[in-house]
Amino acid sequence: MSRQRPFTVDAGEYPFNSHWFEHNGSAMHYVDEGKGIPVVMCHGNPTWSYLYRNIIKVLSPECRCIAYDLPGFGFSEHPAGYGYTPQEHAEWVEALLFEHLKLDNFILVAQDWGGPISLSIVTRCPDKVLGMVISTTWAWAPSRTYRIFSALMGSRLGQYLILQRNFFATTMLSMLLGKKTKSMLKAYADPFPTPASRMGTAVFPRQIVAATPWLEKIESRLHTLAGKPVEFVFGLKDIGTRPADMAKWLSHFPDAGVQKIARANHFTQEDCPENYVIAIRKILAKVSGDLAGQI
Repeated sequence: MSRQRPFTVDAGEYPFNSHWFEHNGSAMHYVDEGKGIPVVMCHGNPTWSYLYRNIIKVLSPECRCIAYDLPGFGFSEHPAGYGYTPQEHAEWVEALLFEHLKLDNFILVAQDWGGPISLSIVTRCPDKVLGMVISTTWAWAPSRTYRIFSALMGSRLGQYLILQRNFFATTMLSMLLGKKTKSMLKAYADPFPTPASRMGTAVFPRQIVAATPWLEKIESRLHTLAGKPVEFVFGLKDIGTRPADMAKWLSHFPDAGVQKIARANHFTQEDCPENYVIAIRKILAKVSGDLAGQI
């Protein structure tokens, strides 16, 4: 069945073909560009696969770049009765990767809610993960900063601003970008034209605290990924990227490569895509050698 994109985006910025995964009566949109080792790129709130466009354009001649839109985000549909919780998103992503795309192994790239969502999956099947690039995310019970943010955005005023004013996809996103353009801001606001379409952006902030037991389980399984090549990309202008968080990540992956980008804010894919390219290429070089040695 042919699907139509629900809004337009600049073809020069996002020159990719659309693919669709039909699941539970709705369609999930994803980009699938290039051939070779799969690199799965996972987004959070309120972004979508557009976030990875500048990375995909550079790397698609070198590997298979897969970037999806979570249900209710980007070009994906809003499933009936969907709660937009990270646990539900993880079920969709798992079905996309293993049932639909049938991936045997891949490199994971994760940021924001893309971190815990994807790590909840791969810590249960670590043999499928070749390596990881991780940026401005977490996989544990929320810190005090995140709890305060969750309380503010989950309050009656916060929910009003998100649902009625599209606050998360406009004002909040703009605050968390280092560099921005008019077309970029439009691409992030356009998926959410009505209050009903913004439900996913409203649920995520509340889930920072509400999903604490689920997040703690993910951290308890991070050890299953020990020994995998890991690269960190930290944006130092991001208020959530604290020294304690960087230290916590490195306590789990002490041999990881680290890039600390002074000019980058929370959405590092926009502010420093070239650093992602460096990180992914480092892992590609490592795992390509390992895979060749197994032949």
